[in-house]
Amino acid sequence: MNALSLSLRYLRHKLAASLLHVAMFAAGTAMVIALLLTHAQVHNEFTKNLSGIDMVVGAKGSPLQMILSSVFHLDVPTGNIALSEAEKLSRHPLVKQAIPVALGDNYSGFRIVGTDKNYITHYGGELAQGELFGKAMQVVLGSDVAQQKGIKLGEKIVGAHGLVGSDDLHTERPYTVVGVLKPTGSVLDRLVLTPVESVWHVHEYADEEEHEHHHDEHEHHDEHEHDDKKEHDDREITALLISYASPFAAATLPREVSKSSSMQAASPAFEVARLSSFMGTGVDTLSQLGWFIVALAGLSVFAGLYQAMDERRYEMAMLRAFGASPAKLLLLTLTESMLIAASGVALGLLLGHAGVEVLAAWLSQTRHVHITGLIFLSQEWEVIAGGLCVGVLCAIVPAMRCYRIDLFKTLAK
Repeated sequence: MNALSLSLRYLRHKLAASLLHVAMFAAGTAMVIALLLTHAQVHNEFTKNLSGIDMVVGAKGSPLQMILSSVFHLDVPTGNIALSEAEKLSRHPLVKQAIPVALGDNYSGFRIVGTDKNYITHYGGELAQGELFGKAMQVVLGSDVAQQKGIKLGEKIVGAHGLVGSDDLHTERPYTVVGVLKPTGSVLDRLVLTPVESVWHVHEYADEEEHEHHHDEHEHHDEHEHDDKKEHDDREITALLISYASPFAAATLPREVSKSSSMQAASPAFEVARLSSFMGTGVDTLSQLGWFIVALAGLSVFAGLYQAMDERRYEMAMLRAFGASPAKLLLLTLTESMLIAASGVALGLLLGHAGVEVLAAWLSQTRHVHITGLIFLSQEWEVIAGGLCVGVLCAIVPAMRCYRIDLFKTLAK
């Protein structure tokens, strides 16, 4: 028999212990693989969605919250800013482009974003069907929205108040679907896009209803004066996504905005770097835990093989007596350890990718964030090599004991 068949026979004989060792290798490998896949894809999505956005301006509050809400659409806004202030900043000589973002409603959990056509162009959006919005109450759907909801051109959709699912529907102000975008792999895919004016119309109608409801208690109010003021003085947006006209703007414009207006300026690159450092600490800790489990599996295999040498000394001596060389006995021990390590690493790879795919399905449904377990990263080769190296290392001492076995003394006993 060759070393492989002998090793397989022994591992089957010690099936429970062998399966435990494989499971430990698999658990550690799966944890490391899942973390690699998730962290790499989330980081890539953050980087892609930030491209070309130098500064975000919004209401005062948490800068990170403002970035997460206005760029990634993963949090609630810090508030709104006056349209007049936003327009003034848009005309600043150091501003190359300012894209408005107005939030407040959702459609079946997908955010309705009031903006202009530059927002679509910025993310490389291309039409799959229809046309871009041309007036208020028209919407263009991201590819995920259209696919998951099965909406077609010309259909009417009704938004709900708030950024998550709600029963507070704006039934009196439906939107008309005029276009569907191709997949971009960016935040664009999970948004319902409409002119900023649509957001104002929907909420001004709600304000009018509330005004009429309390009309008897406030007869002295002039309704036309109220509407005019609302239209010209009180209009707001959530944020501005700004691209600089000059590198000099980075040193002066954020400070100028924060000091001379009621708005707040934040650097997306800086805030996401801070977030990544927090995430990186957690990822590193969990990754170290995964490698610890792999090392623990290696120690367990080492202990099992070391003990097995005492139990199998007579068998090894008999193999020597029948012509097996010391090198073949050494190879036999190494093969047993490598079979366990290789099986554990292979199973861990499958479990890690499968786990990320399950997580991807949940994130897609609940957070509309896309990752996948169906890709292979170059870093995974390092994990594979690391797991196999652990298998080799834990077999070295038992293999050397096997190599040095004293044939005559063992058989004499």
